[in-house]
Amino acid sequence: MLPYVYRVTKYDPADRDQHGHYVGAEPATGDHGPVETAYLRAVAAFAEDTGVDRLAVREPQFGAFLPFGQQAPSGDHDHGHNHCRDHSNGLADLFADRPAGFHDGAQVSIAVGLELVRAMLRGHGVWCRLEVEGAFTVHVGWDQYLYLGSSRPCAAALERTRALGLFPERLDASPYDFTPDDPAYVQRPADADFWARLGWIVSSRRATFLEETFGENASRWHRLTSDTIEAVRSRLAPRAQLAVWPDLLTDVDTAVASLPDEGLSEIIWEDESGRITSTVVDETGYAAVTNRLAGASSAAVVSLYADERQPLLTAVLPDGDGVLRARWQTEPTPSDRAWAFLKTLRRGQIVTGTVTLIADFGVTFVDIGGFTAMINIPELSWRPLDHPSDVVGVGQEITAEVLDVDMVRERVPLSLRALQEDPWPEMAQRIGEVVTGPVTKILPFGVFVRVEDREDGLQGLVHAGELGASAGEIEVGDALTVNITDVELPRRRVSLSLTQSRTRGRQGECRS
Repeated sequence: MLPYVYRVTKYDPADRDQHGHYVGAEPATGDHGPVETAYLRAVAAFAEDTGVDRLAVREPQFGAFLPFGQQAPSGDHDHGHNHCRDHSNGLADLFADRPAGFHDGAQVSIAVGLELVRAMLRGHGVWCRLEVEGAFTVHVGWDQYLYLGSSRPCAAALERTRALGLFPERLDASPYDFTPDDPAYVQRPADADFWARLGWIVSSRRATFLEETFGENASRWHRLTSDTIEAVRSRLAPRAQLAVWPDLLTDVDTAVASLPDEGLSEIIWEDESGRITSTVVDETGYAAVTNRLAGASSAAVVSLYADERQPLLTAVLPDGDGVLRARWQTEPTPSDRAWAFLKTLRRGQIVTGTVTLIADFGVTFVDIGGFTAMINIPELSWRPLDHPSDVVGVGQEITAEVLDVDMVRERVPLSLRALQEDPWPEMAQRIGEVVTGPVTKILPFGVFVRVEDREDGLQGLVHAGELGASAGEIEVGDALTVNITDVELPRRRVSLSLTQSRTRGRQGECRS
């Protein structure tokens, strides 16, 4: 917050009532003449006193929903594939890449900044904050109210402003200072992880459209394929907010039928040539837009209400140095919330969660704070098991180690066995030992014998060639006395040789 903030108006403070409301004769509109010129000269004087010669555009807005309630002069709000209607008189003359050149962070000269102030004073359908971080701000508000902030007292500018016939008043802060909706919310950056995930989503055919919003009420739509993602990415406006959407419906009639009974909606459609257009309508415009969809090859309806907009994921473009400076805040999607949680995890971290499901194919799913992680069967235990339910049960609280954090597929594999004592080094010390244990499994190439005196004990293999003619007589549960001949640690295998014939009925025992 800057230490010196002034409200500059044409309204004499002497003409205010006891509640601070202006009751004088000055109109609440601009004169497009000497008073407007006085406002612009006051801005220039404060900028000169502060020592700034360039300004940054912040939070640009287009169209009907401006902070001071002024309306865009033109009709509808079409947003084309490679264009967007210019909502301000003269904006095209100020920015070569119109209107996307009028984006958050755009650096403009004082002269261009003054023309933007003029456009805002006239209500020409655009608004923005003009700032130099930590040094200077220009905010245009309701009814020709101007707010100037500086890191310096600007005594000469104050004197000049009064000489121009305007009235500067000292304030603690501008009412138009940026205030985030949720100070704790972290917007997802469109970084390498985002583009990798988007590429994976597109290759999976789960989404094919990217909405690029470069200013409030100003967006462009892009069809995405694996071949076009990089080309689209290269054309995006700096600091744009991105939203990834599912494909349009090829059944246009079904899309139209999804229009709500009332309220604003955005209709997006693609024609046979590949041109993508959108328009914002309410129930009074349905008939007209239906006629415009006659030649569309696909279409979709997107609500303009924040709690009803459900893109697959959102992000904001960082600056070239990787720092996210744009101050967009969007309602986080499930994928955005997953991203925020995954950013708190790291490989090797110990987490606690609750088993929510044991799938038929053997994977165990675990809720670790609202995110579902998974444990594959080999990571449940160092010891043999037939099913995950031998180790865990639904509803059980467990502690596990994070094996990896896959930001692209949004997957977190866990391991229980990483927190268990590894029995294999000890087993390797037992080579040459003779033990008696039960047969646990019979296969064509040999039989498995448990060589530890516990139900989940490690097992070794006696090859069929070792069994000779008695192989066909051996049954599961028979006790065999075997010699531990080898332990392959990398492959986790125990090789056994038979030292004497089986003993029937000696189940569950393992004797040295």
